[in-house]
Amino acid sequence: MLRLLLLLVIGMVVEISLWVFIAQFISGWWIFMLTVLAFVLGLNLLRGSVSSIMPQLQQMQMTGQMNSDSNVSKQLGLAIAGFLLMLPGFISDVLAVLLLIPAVQKAMQAALTSTMQKRQQAMMQQMMNGMGGMNGMGGAGGNQADMMAEMMRRMQEMQGGTPSGDAHRPTVIDGEARRVEPDVKRIKSANDE
Repeated sequence: MLRLLLLLVIGMVVEISLWVFIAQFISGWWIFMLTVLAFVLGLNLLRGSVSSIMPQLQQMQMTGQMNSDSNVSKQLGLAIAGFLLMLPGFISDVLAVLLLIPAVQKAMQAALTSTMQKRQQAMMQQMMNGMGGMNGMGGAGGNQADMMAEMMRRMQEMQGGTPSGDAHRPTVIDGEARRVEPDVKRIKSANDE
C-alpha cells in the first residue's frame, strides 16, 4: 500500500513538472483545452466500451475467469485507455494512446489472463487448505478429491465448456398453454335486493 501511495505521489509530481515544462513553449490555455478535449474523448471511449461488455465483466468477476473472447479484451483495453485519457496529464494520455495499439492490447490481455489464472490457482489452493481441516473431522480423503474434481468440472462448464452427460442439462417441460376464464358467480349484496 505504501508503494502504491509513493508511486502515485511521484506520478503526480512528474505530471505537474511536465505541464510546467510544456507551458513554457505553448500557452497555458492550449494545455487546458487539450486536457478538456482528452477528458471528453476518454469519457466517450469509456462509456462506449464498458456498456458493450458489462455482462461479460460481471461474469468474469463472479467466476474469477478471464473470458477468451477477443472483443472483450479489445473493449477492456479501450475502457482503460478512456480512463487514462480522463486523467489530467500528458503521461497518462501517452499511455492511453499506446493502449489503443492492437499489439499492446494483446500483451495486456496476456498479462490479465496470467494474473487471473494465478488468482484462481491461489483461490483453489486456499479452498483445498481449508478443506484439509475438514478431512481430519472424519471425512474420507477420496471424497475430497471427488468434490474438488466436481467443482473444477462445473467451473469449466460455466466458462463455456461442453457439458458432460445428460444429467447436467436443464430440464425442459414440453406442454401447451391455454387461457382459462374463471367461473365468476355474482354475489348479491344487501343493496341489490
